[in-house]
Amino acid sequence: MLTALLVGGTRVRLWSLTGRERLERQLRALEGVRLVSEASALPSTGRVLLIRADHVFEQRALKGLLNLDGLLLHAGTPVAAHLDAGVAARGLRALEHGATEDLPAFEVDALQTFEKTLRKCGPPLVTRVTADTRRDIEDRLYGAAYKGITDFVTKWWWPRPAKAGVRWCARLGVSPNMVTSTGLVLMLATCWLFYQGHYAAGLLLGWLMTYLDTVDGKLARVTAQASPVGHVLDHGMDILHPPFWYWLWGLSLVHFQPVADIDKPDLYVAIFAAYVGGRLIEALFNLLGDTSIFSWRPFDAYFRLYTARRNPCLVLLTAAWALGSPALGLWLVAAWTVLSTAIMLLRLLYGVWVRVVDGRLTSWLAEPDASRLHPRAYEEFSATRQAYG
Repeated sequence: MLTALLVGGTRVRLWSLTGRERLERQLRALEGVRLVSEASALPSTGRVLLIRADHVFEQRALKGLLNLDGLLLHAGTPVAAHLDAGVAARGLRALEHGATEDLPAFEVDALQTFEKTLRKCGPPLVTRVTADTRRDIEDRLYGAAYKGITDFVTKWWWPRPAKAGVRWCARLGVSPNMVTSTGLVLMLATCWLFYQGHYAAGLLLGWLMTYLDTVDGKLARVTAQASPVGHVLDHGMDILHPPFWYWLWGLSLVHFQPVADIDKPDLYVAIFAAYVGGRLIEALFNLLGDTSIFSWRPFDAYFRLYTARRNPCLVLLTAAWALGSPALGLWLVAAWTVLSTAIMLLRLLYGVWVRVVDGRLTSWLAEPDASRLHPRAYEEFSATRQAYG
């Protein structure tokens, strides 16, 4: 068990949280960490984690700190420490007086890691919080919460609108699970509207649901409120509902005309089979190494922008409706879903071959010289730049 102690603090709030409130939530999310409130409660044996509460730490910075021994320095000043309990007093003096106390030390750059979940890389955010830097740090926290590799709607359209939603929710105390639950209601309402043929209203609620799907995850990260229940509800809903939207859209098409003997039932089978197949391919690819299928090589990151997930397919349905041909939307979704899964299958087979020949697969973003080898892709996918503005 690792014992953690927060040192000092600040009254400046980031996303409506003080430094201590944020760190307490973050530490509770780390397995095997026990938080104490006084230095006298630190153990005499074992390991201790000391953190200055007037600094903000991205969650992956705290996770990285657990794997390194010594003082964490920011701009040469100790801001956290992972030490043996026997030298905890020296660690406390180092944090309080800004001296290294001849303890082993490392800079924030030593924490640089590839974040598989968010498909991004680079040094995690660690910085001091002041009233003058509050807004800038909030922007950086929001940007750090954003995936680097995702679909083009989430990556290019939603960052700034979703930030406004996150700010509003944080200010009013709206929890991520409340946002997710609202999205669930909208998702079900969209199902009914598509089935009834109310395409405009269904698309409106569907787009609102996708917007909230971006808001809830970012809200959970910037306010340190991620929970297992929220994770299951959010991702479970994301995985299950898309093909049902397309199916119900198709059921509403009364005057559908088959093409080359391909009728609606054939399209339903193609959509569901390709969609489920794509998800299975993703799961199988994860077994090949320390990367997902979309973060393996730059090609896969670019492909993820447009692959047949809900948001790109919703664009297809919206375009078809705008052209006055809802049936075209069903055809486009079916064709693009099948083609996307075929490309993913080819990538899986190639990945298996590389795994057999060269060993476990790793992401190009995790390569030390990724920025030099793939400058344009690195600029685009190492983080979502629009989310920081």
